[in-house]
Amino acid sequence: MPDIFDEMRGLGDEIRPVYREIAEWFEQAPRDLIASRRAEAEAFFRRIGITFAVYGDEQGAERIIPFDILPRVITTGEWVNLSKGLEQRVSAINAFIADCYGPREAVKAGIIPEELVLANPAFRPEMTRIRPAKDIYCHIAGIDIVRTGPDQFHVLEDNARTPSGVSYMLENREAMMRLFPELLGRTKIKPVDQYPEELLATLRSVAPHTAPGEPTVVVLTPGPFNSAYYEHSFLADRMGVELVEGRDLFVRGNVVYMRTTEGPKRVDVIYRRVDDEFIDPLAFRPDSALGVPGLLSAYKARNVTITNAIGTGVADDKAVYSYMPDIVRFFTGKDAMLANVETYRCREPAMLSHVLANIGELVVKEVNGSGGYGMLVGPHATKAQREAFAEKVKANPDNYIAQPTLALSTVPCFVDEGLAPRHVDLRPFVLSGSDKIRIVPGGLTRVALKKGSLVVNSSQGGGTKDTWIVDAGPAGNA
Repeated sequence: MPDIFDEMRGLGDEIRPVYREIAEWFEQAPRDLIASRRAEAEAFFRRIGITFAVYGDEQGAERIIPFDILPRVITTGEWVNLSKGLEQRVSAINAFIADCYGPREAVKAGIIPEELVLANPAFRPEMTRIRPAKDIYCHIAGIDIVRTGPDQFHVLEDNARTPSGVSYMLENREAMMRLFPELLGRTKIKPVDQYPEELLATLRSVAPHTAPGEPTVVVLTPGPFNSAYYEHSFLADRMGVELVEGRDLFVRGNVVYMRTTEGPKRVDVIYRRVDDEFIDPLAFRPDSALGVPGLLSAYKARNVTITNAIGTGVADDKAVYSYMPDIVRFFTGKDAMLANVETYRCREPAMLSHVLANIGELVVKEVNGSGGYGMLVGPHATKAQREAFAEKVKANPDNYIAQPTLALSTVPCFVDEGLAPRHVDLRPFVLSGSDKIRIVPGGLTRVALKKGSLVVNSSQGGGTKDTWIVDAGPAGNA
C-alpha cells in the first residue's frame, strides 16, 4: 500500500498550514483539560440522546456514537472544488433517475446494461412515466467522499434514498462551540447551522403547483423504534414543521391531509424517512402499518411531493456506481470532476476471475450492502474468511463488486493511548431544489476509531468528528 496521507502532517512530519492553529492550541492545552472536555462531550451527546443500534449486539443496547474532539479541517479552496464536483454528480444522478423511469436513453446508448436498471431491487416500475413536481427525484443526497492525497478525492458511495447523519454534523458543531469557544475564536470556520433553513427552503421550492399559499411540509417517520428517529425529530423541530407517522396522514380525493386538533390540514411536501416498500400499503407491501394508503395515487396526481421520490435507490447501488463516470459524461457532456474508486464488477467473467485471484488484496462488497456489513476487507481477513467469502461470490457474482484497498487519508484522534492517526471519510449533504442546489460547507466526517480499520460505520466501531472548512491563505493546500 502506498504512503498514507495524513491530513494534519501530509506525508511528512511538518504540520500543514491549515492545521497550525489547532495543533498549537491542543499542544498547549493541559492534558487534564483535554480529558475533561472529552468527558463533557460524551455527557453532552448522552444528554441530548443521540444513539444508534449495533446489529448483532446480544443486549440490543442503544449506544452513544463516539465523538472525537479534534476537528477535521479542509481548506476553502479544497471545498470549492469538492462542491463543484458534488453539484455535477447530483445533477447527473437526477437526470439518470428521470431517464430510468422515462425514455431510458442511457440504456439505448449502451451506457449501462438494461438489467441493472430493470432488475435492480430498488427499481419501482410504478414510477414509470411519472414526473415528480419540478422534475427532481433526489432532493437530499449524501455523497461519501474519501481522500487519498493532497488533491485526491474520490466518491466511495452515492446515497440517494434517505441519507442519514446530518443531525450528527449539526450536533458535532454545537458540541465544539460549547466545549472549545476559545479555539473557534481563533479560526474562521464556515457555518453549518443554516442547514435546516436550507432544507426547508429546498422542500418548499418543490411543492406541487396545486399547493395553495405557503406549502405545508411534514417529516414522515416510521416511529420512535427506528434507529434514526432522533434525526427525524431533530430535523422536524429545527425546521419548525410537524413530525408525523403514517397514521397521522390520510388521502381523500387524491390529496394528502394531516389530522390535527383543528381538523384536516392539507399536506404539500412529505420529507419521508420511510422506505419505498412501506410507504403505501395499497401500492407496495399490503402489510405495512408505516405508510399512508393512497399516497402513490396522490403523488401521481401531482398533488403532493415526496422527497426523496419513490425509486431513487435505482441510482445508488454499488453496481450502478461503477458506471457513474459514464453516466455523468452522458448527462452533463463533461468528464466527472470527482473520480470513482476503481471498481471490478463480479458480474463480468474477466473481472470475476481477477477478483477471485486477488481477493486477499481487495475490498469485496455486496451490491446492496450497507453499514459495513456484507463486505470483506481482504488484507485484514483470515485465509478461512477469504475462502468462505470467495465461495459466496462465485455462487452469486452479480451481487458483488470489488475495489482496491485504498490508502485512505488519516486525521489525528484522541484515543485511549493518546493522539493517534485514524482513517476517515466525509459525507457532504447536497440539497436539490427547483431554484438551485444547496450544499452547506462541511459534512459528516466518520472516523474508524479501531487502529488500522478502514470501516468508519458507527455500527462497526466508528465515530464522528466536526468538519471545519476554513480559509488557509495562499499555502492552505500545502
